[in-house]
Amino acid sequence: MITALSGETSRLRATVDFVKEQDTATLLPLLLPGLDGPELRTLVERCAFSHAALLVFPPDEAALDATLADCGLVVDANPRPSVVVRRRLAERHGRSAADLDVGVLRPAVECLDGALRSVEVFALTVPPGSDLDTVAAHERERQHEAHVAFEVEAPDSLVLRGLCATFGRYGATPDGGGYNPHENGTVFYFTAPAEAKAGYRRMELYVPGDHSDVLAAHLDEHRVRQPAEALLRLLTGAWTTQALAAFARLEVADAMDEWRGVDVAELARDVGVLAPNLATLLRYLTMLGVVSEGRDGFRLTDTGRLLRADVEGSMRPLALMYGGPFYESFAALEHTVRTGQVAFEHRFGENHFDHFARDPELAELFDLSMAAGSRMFDPLPAHPVLTEANDGAVVVDIAGGNGELLSRILSAHPRLHGLLLERPHTVETARRLLGAAGHAARCTFRAGDFADVPAGGDVYVLSRVLHDWDDDRCREILRHCARAMPDTADLLVVERVLPADGSASLATAWDLHMMCNVGGRERRADHYARLFADAGLTLVGRVPLPLDGSVLHVRRTGPADTGTRVP
Repeated sequence: MITALSGETSRLRATVDFVKEQDTATLLPLLLPGLDGPELRTLVERCAFSHAALLVFPPDEAALDATLADCGLVVDANPRPSVVVRRRLAERHGRSAADLDVGVLRPAVECLDGALRSVEVFALTVPPGSDLDTVAAHERERQHEAHVAFEVEAPDSLVLRGLCATFGRYGATPDGGGYNPHENGTVFYFTAPAEAKAGYRRMELYVPGDHSDVLAAHLDEHRVRQPAEALLRLLTGAWTTQALAAFARLEVADAMDEWRGVDVAELARDVGVLAPNLATLLRYLTMLGVVSEGRDGFRLTDTGRLLRADVEGSMRPLALMYGGPFYESFAALEHTVRTGQVAFEHRFGENHFDHFARDPELAELFDLSMAAGSRMFDPLPAHPVLTEANDGAVVVDIAGGNGELLSRILSAHPRLHGLLLERPHTVETARRLLGAAGHAARCTFRAGDFADVPAGGDVYVLSRVLHDWDDDRCREILRHCARAMPDTADLLVVERVLPADGSASLATAWDLHMMCNVGGRERRADHYARLFADAGLTLVGRVPLPLDGSVLHVRRTGPADTGTRVP
């Protein structure tokens, strides 16, 4: 034990000396050979050498304090949990993260250039006789967590992407990273090029705050460089769907707390399941960021909160739908690709509209799942067509589902009136929802189909309707709209639009879903423009919406058919 502790002290002392002797301008070219001139100056302006890190293995807190004191390091706080390193160790050694007591300290060091930097000390407690001895021996030899770090000041997404790209141009490759909620900081790990001369092979960019958008791209690039792992993650995607669906069906999220951890045994009793099996599910969901695990148990993350039934914008119905009927039909995707027959119809013997209409519970779930994606609608009530509409103008929501979108529009614009056209059983659901929202006096309801689009409205809305149908049926629907629209009327079409450049988009995923389960498709903007033109309509504008949605603004091309104004 004395030899092990003295070895830890010498390793830590060497790290302290390194921090004292280096500065940003001299260290970066050692890590990234060839970096000089304007790009070096830009990096020095954007980030600063902040610390060097080492993972040590004390048997207890007193031994850690003694090692720090021997190296002249003073700390005035207890170690904070290190989420990222704990997760990396768990993955590397096949351990449960809950069994790894990893803390982090950052004692300050006064450097030769007068700057105040720190030594980042990760400490994995390894009690005498612990089975973690093999983990400690492996980590001491390989030094996986030893790294040098640069902190980014006043970051934004553009700066972060630029820094990551510059590191890449000089041979550094992504090597993971993560977000630590305990200190509200994001880390980006890189492997330095083989010719680096600093004695460290790992580099870190530390960024205050949550930068999950840039981090996701960084982690994706890391996985792409490991094709076997990347493919294995893709192949297990079905497990993710069912894990989320099971979590939703068992109502686990509803029994959890966002702020307080809950013990697995207690949670298992509350939801009526087996504690060991629930623990396995929760560890998997921790890896997905749906829950987090701490010393006090598991708690919901912001993502997991969306699977509660009682929160605004709950996505629980989507989890049940995608893990239920649509999951079953996706098993016949091959059949759709080979024959052109819709997989849902092949599996259930009828189209999804008829299938859901015959089962009240499924019909309600479908309507709720459509409403669960309502974040796409958040900016829509601010569209100029609605904000500039005359007092008393009528908004006609065609196939408006349970009225979620129309309710938002009427709430935002008390001077407007609404008319919702839907199937008979759905109209009653919408009537209750809009009535509960206080809009009953300003809203009319009509049961019917697309041939019954009422004439004389001021604004018509087709939200996530056209993607359900092939081109011929879309033209027919749009012609019904065109015949009903006065010359001055506007049509707002809400859809996910396929990107023209092939860039990543939710629309591409939904294109596959629509083909497999509905018999419809997503389309590019120019495709929609042709469909509008065929119906005597013109695409005059497009505005992006959340969740990769778009609102397409459409007007009549020529004079309208004479029609009676909507009452």
